[in-house]
Amino acid sequence: MDKVVHFEITTADQKRAEDFYSKVFGWKISPMPEMSYTMLETTETEPKVGPTKPGAINGGMMKRTDDIKNPVITIQVDDIEASLKTIEQNGGKTLKPKQDVGGMGFSAYFIDSEGNVMGLWQMPK
Repeated sequence: MDKVVHFEITTADQKRAEDFYSKVFGWKISPMPEMSYTMLETTETEPKVGPTKPGAINGGMMKRTDDIKNPVITIQVDDIEASLKTIEQNGGKTLKPKQDVGGMGFSAYFIDSEGNVMGLWQMPK
């Protein structure tokens, strides 16, 4: 069974949103300006392992775009291309194909059968 492993919050004002989530929930905010992205640490994390508490996930924050306007739930899969093919065979649509994320892994975005934008994550082999 594929697991939810990440979430993304879209923003109109990145700095304002960073301040909000840090002050309201105490999340650790780590801007990555070279990627126009902010990592959100909601729970204790071990490098290269991820969250240390079962059931907890971390996330990210990015500028809202015409394609991605709402929060995104990301599901880890073994093979993004195979998953996108299965998604399309079952009424979904590829929004953004597989892309490398700085050597950390691969991501893609799809639209599900209900019009929701969702994410896929594949660990590097």
